Amino acid sequence: MTNRDYYDVLGVGKQATADEIKSAYRKLAMQYHPDRNPDDHDAESKFKEAAEAYEVLSDADKRARYDRFGHQGVKGGQDYHDFNNVNDIFSMFSDIFGFGFGGQQQQQRRRGAGEPGADLKVRMQLTLEEIATGVEKTIKIKHWKTCEPCTGTGAAPGSGTTTCSTCNGQGEIRQVSRSMFGQFINVAVCTTCGGSGEIIKEKCTTCEGEGRVQGETTVKVTIPAGVRTGNYLTISGKGHAGRRGGSTGDAYVEIEEKDHDLFARDEDNVYFDLTVDFATAALGGEIEVPTLYGTAMLNIESGTQPGTLLRMKDKGIPHLQSRGKGDQFVRFSVYVPKSLNSKEKQTLKDLAKGEHFHPKKGHKNSFFEKMKEAFS
Repeated sequence: MTNRDYYDVLGVGKQATADEIKSAYRKLAMQYHPDRNPDDHDAESKFKEAAEAYEVLSDADKRARYDRFGHQGVKGGQDYHDFNNVNDIFSMFSDIFGFGFGGQQQQQRRRGAGEPGADLKVRMQLTLEEIATGVEKTIKIKHWKTCEPCTGTGAAPGSGTTTCSTCNGQGEIRQVSRSMFGQFINVAVCTTCGGSGEIIKEKCTTCEGEGRVQGETTVKVTIPAGVRTGNYLTISGKGHAGRRGGSTGDAYVEIEEKDHDLFARDEDNVYFDLTVDFATAALGGEIEVPTLYGTAMLNIESGTQPGTLLRMKDKGIPHLQSRGKGDQFVRFSVYVPKSLNSKEKQTLKDLAKGEHFHPKKGHKNSFFEKMKEAFS
């Protein structure tokens, strides 16, 4: 609904505590509530906007995703909540204040609406190559699905339902009180009908009155390039179906990065260990090395020393929320053979007599020299 920063909407800083966020929302909700501003569309819009901001920032997981990814982090291509109707947010308002406002805007539980379905989480493992390029995956979600024979009502086809006598079909029990702000209503779900407002005459034999059955759904998920372990994508309406026609929850796909045989990731940079022979290190040249996007040529300057980090620009992971990519860093090391034949030994002995095969005076690079220097 809004493109404004959620922290600006509530008038708090990004380091605000949960209590500060709650307090800010309470003030705005009281100020702009439609019952206190009848026929004021601007106030109603601000009331919805504040509710949307609080819905995200009051939840630790959603707030973390929002802080990292912005609005897309909590929508993921599908709205997590759609506040098109002010009545849609009254239940959250009541949770904060412990009551609801009276009047024509008072939220009414839909008759026949059962218990809402729960959200669920699915873990998805990705390789670094898939993370680098983005990928479309097909996943199977095992969850409660709406029962087809009874269309989720829980009643046997043709049997129907009767109105719950405890709550008179409202699905909830209410207690009315008054204060300086107007009429307040404490609401509790009816325990007789479970909130549906109806009593089943004859249970559906397929779901035994639940209105849902265990099943499996296949879903295609598009993963953007640059994600990392702990990121979530939201698939709206693919969680567990609710009991007896209740709303369906959402499915969260949690990204899990697989360990790689060649590369190590640090933020959006990747590291690769390259071992070359002595001749290549001394003479230099081009060598083919693997990257996340295939192989590429790396230029090695003559005399490159072991431990040197060579940079391959834009060969790392794409930045998730901005243009560009990280880099690939190649950690350079030299292979030392464990065994030599007589000819190789003699060649090395001859080379060792050369002036360029010995450290210059004052050069302190050996392990023992460094240890001596450290403890002296």
